[in-house]
Amino acid sequence: MVKSHDIYHDFKHKKVSALFWQYALPAIIGTIVNTLYNIIDGIFIGHWIGREALSAAGLILPVMNLAAAIGMLVGIGSASRISIFLGRGENDKAEKVAGTSFMLTAVLSGITLSTLLYFIDPVLHFVGSSPVNHVYAREFLEIFLPGSIFLTLTFNYNNMMRASGYPFKAMLTMFVSVIANIILAPIFIIGLGWGMRGAALATTFSMMISFAFVMQHFLNKNSNIKLYRRNFKLDFSIAKSVISIGLSPFSMQMAASIVVVFINWQLNRYAPLANVSGDDSIAAFSNANRLITLVIMIVIGINQGMQPIIGYNYGAKNYDRVKKTFFYAVKVATVVTSLGFVLGFFIPDMLVRAFSSEEDLVQLSAIALRFTTLSFIFVGFQMVTTSFFQCIGMAKVSILLSLSRQILILLPALYILPLFFGFDGVWVAAPTADLLSTGTAYLVLYWYFKSIKKRQNHN
Repeated sequence: MVKSHDIYHDFKHKKVSALFWQYALPAIIGTIVNTLYNIIDGIFIGHWIGREALSAAGLILPVMNLAAAIGMLVGIGSASRISIFLGRGENDKAEKVAGTSFMLTAVLSGITLSTLLYFIDPVLHFVGSSPVNHVYAREFLEIFLPGSIFLTLTFNYNNMMRASGYPFKAMLTMFVSVIANIILAPIFIIGLGWGMRGAALATTFSMMISFAFVMQHFLNKNSNIKLYRRNFKLDFSIAKSVISIGLSPFSMQMAASIVVVFINWQLNRYAPLANVSGDDSIAAFSNANRLITLVIMIVIGINQGMQPIIGYNYGAKNYDRVKKTFFYAVKVATVVTSLGFVLGFFIPDMLVRAFSSEEDLVQLSAIALRFTTLSFIFVGFQMVTTSFFQCIGMAKVSILLSLSRQILILLPALYILPLFFGFDGVWVAAPTADLLSTGTAYLVLYWYFKSIKKRQNHN
C-alpha cells in the first residue's frame, strides 16, 4: 500500500529531477507500450497481409484516434483535477471526479463510436479510401469500434492512477495490454488466418484485459482514490471542469485526425504526379507516422509524468517547483526529439523495413520519414509548453497552442506547399509547421512568465 502522506511529502520536498523520473519513467514506458499496439499491428499486417492492408491501416488512423481523443478528453482532464484536489487535501472531491469520469466516458464513447459504426462506409470514403483498401479498412473497424470503449476507459483510469500516486502500477497495466497483443496478434493473423479481423480482435481482447486490471485497482479498498457506487453519476459541475482541462489534448488529437485525413487527400492528389499510387503513398505515410508517433508518445509520457507534480504544486502555490519541473521536462523532451531527428533523417530505410520488405515501398517510406523529421528537434519544447498550460488550468491557452500547429499552420501548409513543390510539398509541410508553432509557443511562454514576474514584483 502506498501511503498518501509519503506521496504528498515527495511532491513538496523531493528533488525535482528525482521526482520527475519517478513519475515520468513509468509514464514514458506506458506510452511506448501503448504505441506498440500500432507498431505490432503494422508489422504483422505489412508482412503477412500485404501493402493494401497496410494502406488501410494508415487510412483508418483518424477514425481510431477518435477513441483515443475521448480517452484524453476525460482521462487527462480528470487526472489534472484529481492532482489539484489532492494538492488541496480534498480527497472526497477527487473520488467524485473518478466516479463522474466513468459515466462521462461511457456516454461520450457510446454516442461517438455507435455513430461511426452506423456510418462506417461514408466515413471511410471521407477519409480517402479506394476500392482496393476499403474492404480491409472496413473489416478492421467493424470489430475495433465496438471494442474501443475499453481503450477509452483504460486510458482514462490509467491517467488517474498515475495522478493519484501509482505511476509504476499504471505502467504495469499498459505492459499487460501489449504483452497480450504480442501473443494474440500472430495467433489470430498468422495461425488462424483471420487477416485484418484478426488484427482487430487481438487489439480488442488486449484492451479488455488491460481494462480489467485498471479497474481492479480502483475497486481496491487500499487505493488512495477509490470508486464508490455513490459516485457513479454524471455530476455536471465536475464534468464541465474535467472537459475544460481535457479540451486541450482532445483538440490536439482531433486536429491530428483532421490533418491525417487532409494528408491522405493530398497524397491521393499529388502522388500520381510523381508516378506513385495514392494507396502506396498512404502506406508510406502510415509507416513513417508509426515511428514518429513513437517519439511523440515518449514526449506525451514526459508530459504525463510532469502533470501530477506541476498540478499538485500549483494547487499548493509552490510556484518555484512548478517552474523547475517545467524546464527540466523541456530539457528531457528536447533530447528525445533530437534523437528522433537523428534516427529519422540518417537511417530511415533501416527503420521502415520493420513494416515491409518490398523495396519500392521501403524507399518511399524512408523519404516520408526523412522529410517529416526535419524540424523534430523543436517539437519537444512545443509539446511540453502546451501541456504546461493545461496542467495549471489555463485551458484556453493550451488549446490555442495545440491548434496553432495542426490547424492554423499545418493545414494551410499542406494546401499551399504542394502547389509549388508537388508531391514533396506534402512531406515538407510538417517540418514547416513545427518551426512556426515552436515560435508561437515561445512567445506565449515568454508573455506568461513576464506577467508572473510583474505580478510578483507588485506583491
